[in-house]
Amino acid sequence: MKIFNKVVIIGTGLIGGSIGLTLRKKHLAGVVFGLSFHQKNVKLAKKIGAIDVIGKDLNVVQDADLVILAAPVDSIIDIASKIKGKLKKDCILIDVGSTKEKIVSELSLKFSNFIGCHPLAGSEKRGVANLGGDIFNDSVCIITPIKSTNQKALNKIKLFWTKLGAKVVMISPKEHDQALAHTSHLPHAIAFTLINAISDKFLSLSSNSLRDTTRISGSNVLLWSQIFLTNRDNLLSAIFSFRKQFAALELALKNRDKKLLTKIIKNANKKRERLG
Repeated sequence: MKIFNKVVIIGTGLIGGSIGLTLRKKHLAGVVFGLSFHQKNVKLAKKIGAIDVIGKDLNVVQDADLVILAAPVDSIIDIASKIKGKLKKDCILIDVGSTKEKIVSELSLKFSNFIGCHPLAGSEKRGVANLGGDIFNDSVCIITPIKSTNQKALNKIKLFWTKLGAKVVMISPKEHDQALAHTSHLPHAIAFTLINAISDKFLSLSSNSLRDTTRISGSNVLLWSQIFLTNRDNLLSAIFSFRKQFAALELALKNRDKKLLTKIIKNANKKRERLG
């Protein structure tokens, strides 16, 4: 079932490339163009079938039905400003950035058919070489509409993500950034800090628990520094909540309080079970 005739993906990394691969696999688009400022990325995307055509420059968006901004957070607004005036009237523009308030507030003013999106898929591995055609199966995609969001465009993008295999959840940009600060950005901050806290001399004796807990510390440096700064206030709030919980554990240890330690671990067990 074709949803769009021409799709342009700007940023053919893990998420952008996976979108293209799934679009082509499920025949949801007539033709998929890919554009990247890293020629190695876009050439590989073409080679492995994530896109049909390599775009030469940003003018490739001129007759597109859907343009997907799959670049790092700071680059999304910059790229959008460069393609303003190039899109046809009914073209839908979406982004897949990990923070939403700043992006949605700015791009909704400039584009009548802009929809903020954040697919909760992917891994710490980066680049088109690690993409997967089934990455969106049973995943969640958050869409962040506002009062001025075009309803027709919104419905089409809901269908788009559903056809890719994702379950769509709609919340406000503010709610998104608050929630993701706790469920995504804080875990990354903890993983980065935890691995840095381990002495080099102990790394050769690492257990699976350390590997599991710090897996995401291998995430993209530029991407995550931008995410942290873009969602700074919410992340600081999440860090404050974490510090309170960690302080309770520290106090229980100092006081040799087995009852409190047991309670903390049991509460964690129950909450983890709810995660599935």
